[in-house]
Amino acid sequence: MTAQSCPRQHCATTMDSTALEPSLYTVKAVFILDNDGNRLLSKYYDLELYPSMKEQKNFEMNVFNKTHKADNEIAFVEGMTIVYKSSIDLFFYVVGSAQENELMLMAVLNCLFESLNQMLRKNVEKRTLLDNMDGVFLVVDEIIDGGVILESDPQQVIEKVDYRADDNPLSEQSVAQVLQSAKEQIKWSILK
Repeated sequence: MTAQSCPRQHCATTMDSTALEPSLYTVKAVFILDNDGNRLLSKYYDLELYPSMKEQKNFEMNVFNKTHKADNEIAFVEGMTIVYKSSIDLFFYVVGSAQENELMLMAVLNCLFESLNQMLRKNVEKRTLLDNMDGVFLVVDEIIDGGVILESDPQQVIEKVDYRADDNPLSEQSVAQVLQSAKEQIKWSILK
């Protein structure tokens, strides 16, 4: 196959060789949007990519418009490789450069989603996410630091974050604790 017939090979021969050097800085951005395309969370690790908030939101809306009705997992938008997943009323995106390994980006996306799924007790939806946003940021920071992938095992992330969505007074564990405490109080009042 010649460079003319293979677009990726042709690009590789015409691109600067330093652009293809391996790098630890794999992730360019991570963002979570609601089902209307509104930003719930975003972290951009390459500040030269979209330096202003307006440019970031325009990029996010462009990505959302091209992906929210699609049944794929990978998209190429504005020269970036994007892997994404949806759940109920949320869209999760991980962005890398055009030549980035999609499997690496997908590992980050899966780790993010599974970590949040565990942390939020399999209730990954907008309201629950917003109620636990501090934990969501901790999860993202445990997985990625400055664009470098630190962890891809959701179990390790949850252990490191040690965030409990059950601090919510209506959670199962809290209810069990209240019931146990009530039983003990009743028992002591009967014994007196």
